[in-house]
Amino acid sequence: MSGGEQKPERYYVGVDVGTGSVRAALVDQSGVLLAFADQPIKKWEPQFNHHEQSSEDIWAACCVVTKKVVQGIDLNQIRGLGFDATCSLVVLDKRFRPLPVNHEEDSHRNVIMWLDHRAVSQVNRINETKHSVLQYVGGVMSVEMQAPKLLWLKENLRETCWDKAGHFFDLPDFLSWKATGVTARSLCSLVCKWTYSAERGWDDSFWKMIGLEDFVADNYSKIGNQVLPPGVSLGNGLTPEAARDLGLLPGIAVAASLIDAHAGGLGVIGADVKGHGLVCEGQPVTSRLAVICGTSSCHMGISKDPIFVPGVWGPYFSAMVPGFWLNEGGQSVTGKLIDHMVEGHAAFPELQVKATARCQSVYAYLNSHLDLIKKAQPVGFLTVDLHVWPDFHGNRSPLADLTLKGMVTGLKLSQDLDDLAILYLATVQAIALGTRFIIEAMEAAGHSISTLFLCGGLSKNPLFVQMHADITGMPVVLSQEVESVLVGAAILGACASGDFASVQEAMAKMSKVGKVVFPRLQDKKYYDKKYQVFLKLVEHQKEYLAIMNDN
Repeated sequence: MSGGEQKPERYYVGVDVGTGSVRAALVDQSGVLLAFADQPIKKWEPQFNHHEQSSEDIWAACCVVTKKVVQGIDLNQIRGLGFDATCSLVVLDKRFRPLPVNHEEDSHRNVIMWLDHRAVSQVNRINETKHSVLQYVGGVMSVEMQAPKLLWLKENLRETCWDKAGHFFDLPDFLSWKATGVTARSLCSLVCKWTYSAERGWDDSFWKMIGLEDFVADNYSKIGNQVLPPGVSLGNGLTPEAARDLGLLPGIAVAASLIDAHAGGLGVIGADVKGHGLVCEGQPVTSRLAVICGTSSCHMGISKDPIFVPGVWGPYFSAMVPGFWLNEGGQSVTGKLIDHMVEGHAAFPELQVKATARCQSVYAYLNSHLDLIKKAQPVGFLTVDLHVWPDFHGNRSPLADLTLKGMVTGLKLSQDLDDLAILYLATVQAIALGTRFIIEAMEAAGHSISTLFLCGGLSKNPLFVQMHADITGMPVVLSQEVESVLVGAAILGACASGDFASVQEAMAKMSKVGKVVFPRLQDKKYYDKKYQVFLKLVEHQKEYLAIMNDN
């Protein structure tokens, strides 16, 4: 190659399906986002705790955003495509047509969303079996996993759905099938949400014990009997039909997918931290905890050997980073909780007007308002007599208790903007305190964590980031690219293309540190006290429940 010639750029497309929207990005070999697009997707809530979507609507949104991000690009330079999505359940018949997951028999709504809690009875019965597979989900299965949802369908929609079903997909696997025609499932989805073991495969006795022996009888063809590691190239790549839909060329490499939180972990946890004064620079990658903060928060810690953490999902082998065991802690609907607390306050209309007048988001305005009212004291001290327990949708980790509810103590009759700002601060602190609770459970079981790597929508909020640093006492690393989940999805496409020798190599080259936020250690004593109050809240709630349930 002559000195004036340059190697043509290579690009990858990452597609991320979240709770309320589909997003896509065009990413280059160094992990830089060159184009971004998003598109809302529909959600239905026919009754409380029933949350549904449409796989056709989701795929249509994927096509819209992908076409947007590749506009003006030489399509021959796009080497790979990766998908990630929420761990929602997609139901199709034997001819791959949508089936209804509702009593209204609306087949357009064929997706039970991850946050759907209709299968409470079913998950309780599954947990009562105390089957050995449960030790790999922290000892207690979540209602947000797929086995209870499948059992609910069998017991409630036998004729309209269950008997007609030919394929049950985790949403990320549905997308890779739609792109390639290959029904192989990702190891990530099956290990994390379906009780599959990377070492032993399916456990026949579990499915028979819970009443889903149907899957054993047909050799698991409906839920996956071909399983591939994330990032592996699927079939012959993008089909001609899918290529037309997405605005790409046929044959482009398509990767086995990841759950969205796991894509976020992949996009941040392997970053080179040299020169930032971080203790983890001289430590193994297992000292890092990836925290993906969006509609919910997920806490992804990896280890060379399996670590069993009560109330924390896993250990899962090779579910995120090949060759490593994964533990996944979580807080359900954290982003939605902040919205709920702020939008439900009497001063919210006033907040909207003032934020609009300044051309700010309501949260940017609240952050600046907190700085105005804090006076001489640190902003976090404004909540000295206001405390929140954040489990408005039950506790995912480390208590794994679906029955827990949210709590606020220290409320006053005041309903002004100061009151709203302080309630917002207390809610953010409660989420950070929940993260500390999860970290302490993981460390008690054998993890050694020194640094947090945050990504997701909430990581764009400087108050949220600083509270996590202050309350955990750990530095927080933010990625150079704020859309780290999309970087993770693009990493999958890069691996599928063969341009990188391994997922680890792609992580190291495509993930970069953007900013580091250090804890304000002078506030440690205050947050230690807040944490003790936090733990007392749940202790008292359990006492109240015991009194009310005492016969």
